[in-house]
This record gives sequence, structure tokens and C-alpha cells, in this order.
Amino acid sequence: MKFLFVCGGSAGHINPALAIAEELRRKRPESGILFVGADKTLEKRLIPDAGFDLVNIRMSGLRRGLSPGDIVHNIKTAGNLFAASSKSTKLMKEYKPDAVIGTGGYICYPVLKKAAKTGIPTFVLEPNAYPGLAVRMLSDVVDKVLVTYEGTKAGYRRPERVVYTGTPLRNEFFKTENSTCIPDRMDKPLVISYWGSLGAAGMNNMITEFIKLNYGEQKFNHIHATGAGTTTEDMKVRLKDLGVSEIKPPIVDIREYIDDMPSVMRSAEIVLSRAGASTIAELTTLGKPAVLVPSPNVTENHQEENAKQLENAGGAVMIRESDCTGEILYRTIVSLLGDKDRLDRMASAQKSLSVPDAAAKTVDIVLEFCKNDNVRR
Repeated sequence: MKFLFVCGGSAGHINPALAIAEELRRKRPESGILFVGADKTLEKRLIPDAGFDLVNIRMSGLRRGLSPGDIVHNIKTAGNLFAASSKSTKLMKEYKPDAVIGTGGYICYPVLKKAAKTGIPTFVLEPNAYPGLAVRMLSDVVDKVLVTYEGTKAGYRRPERVVYTGTPLRNEFFKTENSTCIPDRMDKPLVISYWGSLGAAGMNNMITEFIKLNYGEQKFNHIHATGAGTTTEDMKVRLKDLGVSEIKPPIVDIREYIDDMPSVMRSAEIVLSRAGASTIAELTTLGKPAVLVPSPNVTENHQEENAKQLENAGGAVMIRESDCTGEILYRTIVSLLGDKDRLDRMASAQKSLSVPDAAAKTVDIVLEFCKNDNVRR
């Protein structure tokens, strides 16, 4: 059998696809697996590094504004959509997949729509509590919508097609090896912070105040990942302007990307991050207390909905970006580190929300559907 995976943009789209593909390769090692990306930098690194073949079809999203720049962008998106539809037709004819699985990003729409139209079994994963635009548009077209939160079927027009699976995670999150990426002399608790694989300039600027405060008081060790939008040198220049002239791990260790995220996260006492779906799944699987600052720049404010799931369960503290400063973040972290009982309760709450077999459940659904050759619609 041959399987086509479609994802693009951020690690939150790519990593669940890799998790499903790895599980599929484990269960059906003879299967062919091909990835389709949207010609973005991160997928061109992560997917080949995981040992999978990748083809790219350029695609962009829609902007909701009416500025001249937004209008020009949307005209280009329409052109990309037309070209992507044509390339998707060619891909289906040449690769002849037995199933197509999308995990997010605008590239999912033209590829999955074309696959469904040609009668190929199709599946789309919605990792967020509130479905994005591409998934909402595809939910009437694909065979199954795979959701990661219970009780979200009511948000879809065809709830009979919706299946709860949880968010698939890569095998590394279930291993226990110590990380080689942790600095030496970890005699203090470790806090890690990141704002997603693509970064966030405003939050990176805010975290410099956080770093300055900890550099003076040295309450904990800290690893911060800037993401692709901000370089480590940019951060160091900003810190120098604030009076922090020298960066010394482990009190502060600034990186662009945390390559060994499962092990680094496992070593952390607290995680400070956005509230993307993959991050939520990682936190719950590892049982890590978190301080979450949802991105306000996402469709239907879905990150805040994700964060509320954890906050309501007692596993996280949510701070809206509009209420956030570097000092508020720092004092929140220090307060939590000083309350071991609360951290233990938060860890237990996180674990209670985990779905460790999400990748296996997803693969079973795909294989069962293909085996039964279900009558479509």
C-alpha cells in the first residue's frame, strides 16, 4: 500500500504527520510513504531528517484584511490554489496513493479535495479545540475527521464522520533517555521557553526582560528557543541593551530551535510556551506543568481554547498576551517553583489528559477503513 501525507508550515502540522507515518511504517514496513509540503523551510528540514521523501507544492493562506497588501496576497493565493489543484491531479495519477492523510496547513485543502474527488480514502487531523478554516472546508469532503479533544464533534456539520483520536506524538516522547542537549551543572530547576517553531518577535522581545530578571536573581536554569523569526544574535543584542552583557549557560541558554525537545522537556520543571495543539499533547504526555501564553494571531482564537482545556483541568496557568510582561512571566514561574505540592498536582492533571496511543489509534482507523473498502458517501 502507498500513503500520502500532507502537511505544511509549522512543526505543529509536521510532527503529528511524522508520528503517524512512523507508526504506519512500524505496523506496515512494506508500505510506501510520501509527504507533500508547501515549500516551507521547516518541513524541508524535518521530513527528510526523519527519513521520508518529500515533494513540495507552493501554497499560501488567505488574509482577512482589506488593505492593498492583503488584496495582493489573496490574489497570489488564488493563483497558488489553481496551480496546486493541477499539481495535485498529476500527483494522484503518478503516485496512486491508497489513502491521503492531512494534518494541517493550507496545502491540505487542494490535495485532500482532489484525492477525495478521485475516490481515494481521505483523512484530516484537526489538532486544535476549534477547527481551522481548511479543516472546516474539508470536513464535508473527507472520509474521516480525526479530532484531538473529546466533545468537539458538535462543531462539525457531519459529526458522524468525526472520530476522537488525540494528537499523535513521535516515539521520542515515549522514551526515557537523558538528553545530550542539556547544559552541565544543572544544580537548579530547569525552565524552558519557546513560542513555536516559527517564533514570535514580540514575545521574544518580552522574554529578554524575563531573562534579565533571572540573570540577576539566578532562581533557575533556563533554555529559550527563539524560533525561525528571531536569531540568537538578535536576542543577545537586545539583552546587551538591557545590561546583560554575557550569556552563560546554564543560567540562560538561547537557541533557535530545540532539536532534542522530548528529552529537554522531560528534564524541565516548568514549560513556558504558546498553546499550539502539538505542544499541548507533548505537555500532557510528559506530565509537565506549564505557563501558557496563547497566540492571539490565530483563527478563531483557537490557542486560547486549547489553553483553557489545560487550565480548567489544573495542569497549566494561562496568561493572555495582552496581560503579559516579562516580569509577570518571571514572577509566575518563581511562584510555581516555590510550591512543590502545586507542581505535583499540575503534573498529575496534565497526565490525566494524555492520549499516549493516539498515533496507533489513527493508523488503525486508516488501515481499517482501507481494508473494508467502505462505500463513500
